[in-house]
Amino acid sequence: MGKVIAFANQKGGVGKTTSAVNVAAALGYIGKAVLLIDCDPQGNSTSGVGIRKKDVRMTTYDAVIGRAKPSECIIATKYKNLSVMPATMSLAGAEFELVDEEGREARLKNVCDEVKTCFDYIIIDCPPSLGILTVNSLVAANGVIIPMQCEYYSLEGLSQLMMSIRRVKQSFNPELEITGLILTMFNGRLNLTMQVVEELKKYYANKLFSTPVCRSVRLTEAPGFGQPIIYYDRYCKGSLEYLKIAQELTERI
Repeated sequence: MGKVIAFANQKGGVGKTTSAVNVAAALGYIGKAVLLIDCDPQGNSTSGVGIRKKDVRMTTYDAVIGRAKPSECIIATKYKNLSVMPATMSLAGAEFELVDEEGREARLKNVCDEVKTCFDYIIIDCPPSLGILTVNSLVAANGVIIPMQCEYYSLEGLSQLMMSIRRVKQSFNPELEITGLILTMFNGRLNLTMQVVEELKKYYANKLFSTPVCRSVRLTEAPGFGQPIIYYDRYCKGSLEYLKIAQELTERI
């Protein structure tokens, strides 16, 4: 039975999608069957694994709304053990269409329940917001991974996200846990970075992944080629860092 992990942070530009794509690809690389669900209408996870959005017929939107079976919306990528449920801008419509629907918070959970026996891990890339799509992702998930930059605005955003996670846990998903925090765009030479790390260690020491992800030109280049970093440049620093995070994730779960 596959474990469902949501990558969530309502603050944009923190490396959430980069982390979701590259952890999913790294898990597949080490032999795990992985489904990456793109739950962000921007569809960056979809293009990040080499799927052209204009060629996609069935998406996460169709699965969540009930227009198609979840299995019909899954595409096998060219990367080892990695499949994707793609997203396009049509998914933005789900925010409005689900408003008055009964059981709207559990739509994505129902989708995951139908396919989780086929995968070891289901990775959900949440949108950068705390709307109904993110709530659906948290209700569906066994755990949450929070990618975050080492800056004070990120600390403020983290407290808001933690409140949302607690509410979902209390109301819809008592099994939901924080799987871990990934430090992204890390620069250990900056005093601010190390101050934020120390602050995080006070409250989340046992949740921090041991490997931070440093700023990397190769990491920013890879999405333009539709490749996870482990396939774009197997031995670059970013590739090795995400591989270590994926291995640590398998040990945590």
